Amino acid sequence: MTERTELETIASLVPEGSRVLDLGCGNGELLAHLMANRGCTGYGIEIADANVLACTQRGVNVIQLNLEEGLALFDDRSFDVVLQLDTLQHLRNTEKMLTETARVGRLGIVSFPNFAHWANRLAILRGRMPVTRRLPYQWYDTPNIRVGTHADFEVLARRQGLRVLESFGLQNGRVVRRLPNLRASTAVFKFERG
Repeated sequence: MTERTELETIASLVPEGSRVLDLGCGNGELLAHLMANRGCTGYGIEIADANVLACTQRGVNVIQLNLEEGLALFDDRSFDVVLQLDTLQHLRNTEKMLTETARVGRLGIVSFPNFAHWANRLAILRGRMPVTRRLPYQWYDTPNIRVGTHADFEVLARRQGLRVLESFGLQNGRVVRRLPNLRASTAVFKFERG
């Protein structure tokens, strides 16, 4: 399985024709895919200059913004879907961003590296921080501010008053529904305000 398969799996969670806000949209690949294949419209939010340029070259509407500043420029329920794919682990105030996601969008979809994956657990048992395809950095040079687990997000979602509509893991492009906290390197959640 490929990263393309994972992109398509995430894209399938987005209803056709949705107005989408993609937080930390990277080079705009997913939003371009949603526009071309699911009839979606929307914006990407990105901070890196090179990624903003890549989005523009793909024809993706992009706003250069630091997510730590929040989403005050958007009204409540401005979007059908707000995506946060591989962004939560880079943010200092995860709870605030989840609250903002639920305020700005009718649905939220998040994904992040699942630190409870068995391969990570094995590395910790050996006394080392894991270095994997999903967590490719050494502990001393990682851009990740925090790590989280599939199970941790379920608890946080309840505390935030979010209703999880769907949750699963991804492992090498395959959907993992049985024991995703142990068997999946990526955690994926689709939620709405409770």
